[in-house]
Amino acid sequence: MNALSVKHLLGIKYLTREDIEIIFESADEFKEVLNRPIKKVPSLRDTTIVNLFFENSTRTRISFELAEKRLSADTINFTSSGSSVKKGETLIDTVNNILAMKVDMVVMRHPSPGAPVFLSQHINASIINAGDGTHEHPTQALLDAFSIREKLGKVEGKKIAIIGDIRHSRVALSNIFCLKKLGAEVMVAGPPTLIPMYIESLGVKVEYDVRKALEWCDAANILRIQLERQEIQYFASLREYALYFGVNKKLLDEIGKDILIMHPGPINRGVEITSDVADSPNSIILDQVENGVAIRMAVLYLLSGRKEV
Repeated sequence: MNALSVKHLLGIKYLTREDIEIIFESADEFKEVLNRPIKKVPSLRDTTIVNLFFENSTRTRISFELAEKRLSADTINFTSSGSSVKKGETLIDTVNNILAMKVDMVVMRHPSPGAPVFLSQHINASIINAGDGTHEHPTQALLDAFSIREKLGKVEGKKIAIIGDIRHSRVALSNIFCLKKLGAEVMVAGPPTLIPMYIESLGVKVEYDVRKALEWCDAANILRIQLERQEIQYFASLREYALYFGVNKKLLDEIGKDILIMHPGPINRGVEITSDVADSPNSIILDQVENGVAIRMAVLYLLSGRKEV
């Protein structure tokens, strides 16, 4: 198995297309492991990984923790709410204290964009970015692209629409970088107030009519409204958003074509997506969750530098 060109996973923008394909090949192998009766391999035995979460998380934290346990790593879970961070301890002091306990890898989620990059410049352990503010969420983008590849056969040449709150979404940015590197066509869609002005410079199409975006695409990745990151009101109401920009079964039936439906979670049912779409046969939302464990196993394994699965 080939090695990655990077020591850390800080963002998709630092990866090459070859890196992404190596991660996918490794994830294919780990997905086979996850479907065995015994879902565990000794690949990261004697490796200690700390999950350093300064921001709330359910799916990502559990997915990483499960991936680490499936690889037989020793794991430590850290949350800032019950730590010395509340007493004023700096990020570097927190991490250095943890590393003094001989930790090999750090999985980190932080509300400040660039925090994992900053940390990687000051410590020796491998850093995996599990989401930094509105900047990037690389493993989510990898599992999204991996899920598209699994269902549509390949990513190259496919038309992918990212619909919703593009302005505040780290998932959108990482997805754009990942999909473009793999040769997909990408369109972002949503209210003008939630689409940043610079976005076209990343080589994506922009559409303000969700119906037109859905008519164009092979797969739609639907994002939630990130109310917790919005300091001002970007649209009149959630009801109005659902009416004009939500994806519902009536709209999809009128379009009359098979579109792969994706969502990185958590879902605000009845706002950006209705339950009958989220739970429909075209939805691969739960496949994304399953693939997240395989992708994170692949990333952990490849960054560890171990040679055997």
